[in-house]
Amino acid sequence: MNLNEFVQFTILGLTRGSLYALIALGYTLVYGVLQLINFAHSEVFMMGAFGGLIGIQALIGANATLMPVGQALIYLVVGMVFGAVFGAVTAWVLERVAYRPLRRRGAPRLAFLISAIGASFFLQNLAGKEFGRLPQYFPAFIDKSQPVFQIGNQRMNLIQVIIIFSAVAMMIGLDLIVRKTKLGQGIRAVAQDAQTAALMGVDIDRTISRTFVIGGLLGGAAGFLFGMFANVSFNMGFLPGVKAFAAAVLGGIGNIRGAMLGGLLLGLVENWAVLFIDIKWTDVIAFVVLVLVLMFRPSGLLGERLGRAA
Repeated sequence: MNLNEFVQFTILGLTRGSLYALIALGYTLVYGVLQLINFAHSEVFMMGAFGGLIGIQALIGANATLMPVGQALIYLVVGMVFGAVFGAVTAWVLERVAYRPLRRRGAPRLAFLISAIGASFFLQNLAGKEFGRLPQYFPAFIDKSQPVFQIGNQRMNLIQVIIIFSAVAMMIGLDLIVRKTKLGQGIRAVAQDAQTAALMGVDIDRTISRTFVIGGLLGGAAGFLFGMFANVSFNMGFLPGVKAFAAAVLGGIGNIRGAMLGGLLLGLVENWAVLFIDIKWTDVIAFVVLVLVLMFRPSGLLGERLGRAA
């Protein structure tokens, strides 16, 4: 191993880790307000990828040619918006159909878990039926190998820069929303004590619905970015979803900054494992790190609930 290889795999780790962090934020937001894991969030991510694909193909067709960087960036932003909207709508429908009726009936947590798993399978098979079961690729309108930034002798290509920059911007934006806005105050109040928040005038249903929508926006945008980085398929959400959940637990489930940190660390560990050990051990190493952290710090690295984050 040399320094150039280390920098190269670190860049790859930050790229993938940024996507894990965006998905993990959806898990941690929902857990913060409901204390349950939305296992269908991986399909929100997948629907965002298909939404971005549909939007891009509608705008430029399925067989587009390479575009100048400026024009390509415009379409990337538009595609990200399509993905975010698809993800938000999917998350909103999930909350209304799979969770709200159970919450109003005071159903046990096991019922929420079963509902989430059922919704996940439904969305996955619906996408397989509607979009096909073979991987699909975005039109080649952008040169993914074009270098735009250099660290030492290693160059970051356009897609890597876009993913990292977009993810950081969205994570900072979410952190500011939760900590500085009235909506964020409502989310934190519901996360800390929903009954008291309701007595203080907070609309619980609306706050929870908006929390799902915010998580869906981030997950859908991550799905589009992931699809640009790899491909789009009906079952693409499973493995990134599991790893993003691990990242949320690693950083401290229910903690926004913990989800960000956990996602970035998990992406780095995965790619460093390829460099120092072997690519076959990538997934194993990532979850070994998670287990070790939970053994010595069960609450995660930051271990702070959303409701107590001020």
